[in-house]
Amino acid sequence: MARMHTRRRGSSDSDKPVADDPPEWSDVDADAVENRVVELAEQGHSPSEIGLKLRDEGVQGTPVPNVQLATDKKVTEILDEHDAASGLPEDFRNLLERAVRLREHMTTNPNDAQNKRALQNTEAKVRRLADYYRGDELDADFEYTYEHAEELL
Repeated sequence: MARMHTRRRGSSDSDKPVADDPPEWSDVDADAVENRVVELAEQGHSPSEIGLKLRDEGVQGTPVPNVQLATDKKVTEILDEHDAASGLPEDFRNLLERAVRLREHMTTNPNDAQNKRALQNTEAKVRRLADYYRGDELDADFEYTYEHAEELL
């Protein structure tokens, strides 16, 4: 499949190995994993950061390679159950942060043509993703503007 904003093709991605059970060396209780996920979310970590911390630090010293295999739920499902989820989806929030950062850069560097194009591409992605999330995760009348993005962040 071709990339979104260039004429080049993307590189193929590898697949995760198929696994039905967590590895034997990671015998962590599912409730302990859920409690750790909620604790990390309350500290302000995003779902992907939570997964990395569980992989690297683990629960009670035992690494958790895959939260879904250990608990039969995804990290975002656990956060939704415990009302610890943030208001915006993570991918949308990351794009908004990038768009705001690029806009601030453009105010101080108005002749930076490369970042002007990057800002246009990022804002196009934000609008496209807003169309996807509108009604479910976002308000039905959500429209992207720089001021609105700053407000949300």
